Amino acid sequence: MRTSLFRLLAATALSIGCAGAAHATKLAIVGFQMSSETHARVVNAAKAQAEAKGWDVQVLNSKGDMSTHINQLNNLILSKPDGIIVAMGKPLQAQEQFKQAKEAGIALVTVMSGTSSDALVDVAVNEYSAGAQAALYLLDHLNYQGNILTQRFEGNVGTRIRGKILDVVLSENPAVKQIGSHTMARTASWRDDVQAGMNALLLKNQGKVDGIWASFDAQAYIIDDILQQQGAKKGKPVLVSIDGGPETYRRIADPASLMMATVMIPFEKMGVKAVDVIDAVAVQKVALNKVVHGPYLYLDAELVDADNVKDFLKN
Repeated sequence: MRTSLFRLLAATALSIGCAGAAHATKLAIVGFQMSSETHARVVNAAKAQAEAKGWDVQVLNSKGDMSTHINQLNNLILSKPDGIIVAMGKPLQAQEQFKQAKEAGIALVTVMSGTSSDALVDVAVNEYSAGAQAALYLLDHLNYQGNILTQRFEGNVGTRIRGKILDVVLSENPAVKQIGSHTMARTASWRDDVQAGMNALLLKNQGKVDGIWASFDAQAYIIDDILQQQGAKKGKPVLVSIDGGPETYRRIADPASLMMATVMIPFEKMGVKAVDVIDAVAVQKVALNKVVHGPYLYLDAELVDADNVKDFLKN
């Protein structure tokens, strides 16, 4: 009798354990282009946060290709994870997939992608504010006069907004003139494209450039390397960008580097926050309006320059 009871209890415990394992929260994270440091930082932080919660995590890389991105989302919808995080995605182009995810009851959160009525929220910074901080820092250090070059990227909503805000600032300060601009192509060899474009602009405008604005930090690294090879010194020209990260902070603190400032985007915090939203809504069943208050969940962007870079450098 006692042996039978023990067997029954053991079987029940095993059954409960198996059922618990079967219902482990499943999360899929899609990075649009993981070769981009910022995309990877969001994805890796989200993965770590979800795994710390004991979730099953699948990471996909769309490699910057929209058809691959769509196919990945289609396959994920069929597999029905509890949640999907899309880092730097394209809600407009993936509108049908986002709609299907919502209809399937999958909690979908985007990061730095723009809004969608079918996503819970987009975790972002205020790109208008970040763009203004970078533009005004550049003009402040030019004393609102002189010539600048710009390195742009129109293929991402955030970098596009940053460029538009710069244009607004320039329109109100005509003593600062944009004498050349290069727009980066969305290709696997984008670094070569930036290097070739900026090399040509610097050669054409040799001795005339007082400042350079880059739409994101990885572009600025390439420009910085070119300028250092040419023997340029910090502040001549002033080089400003947006994104933040260990390599950026190292360059800002390095007297040999031309990088003077960035506007820090908290990519790791964004990845963590995206997981926390899915946890609250999909797992804990908290009403969405108790978790977020609008289509965007904004985190703070902060200007980093020589005055405060030591606070961001890791010991």
